[in-house]
Amino acid sequence: MTALTNYFSGVAAESAVAKTYLEAGYVFEEARWRGRSGEIDLILRQGDTFIFVEVKKSANHEQAAARITPRQTRRIMQAALEFVADHPKGQDTSMRFDAALVDQFGQVSILESALCGLV
Repeated sequence: MTALTNYFSGVAAESAVAKTYLEAGYVFEEARWRGRSGEIDLILRQGDTFIFVEVKKSANHEQAAARITPRQTRRIMQAALEFVADHPKGQDTSMRFDAALVDQFGQVSILESALCGLV
């Protein structure tokens, strides 16, 4: 795939994931938020809890999950700390780190708190 094709494929996957969260009642905050530590694909909120989501697309959900590395997870968590630094509770903000997997057919699987075990 070309870089442009990869980009649009990633945007489509993120849109599908965002739609899944919105349909479940979450509030959209940011997409592709970038801090000094790295980029967070999606940031949503449920009540007072911020949900930081890493979206991975591959032929199947297992292959997508295998593409999430501990190094990448640490970068996402560092970026999340940057994001909440401007919020009233700062690092005491309630946070959750999800993995959202999208297969070749556009099926979405949300794994709540999945990134916490990968650091």
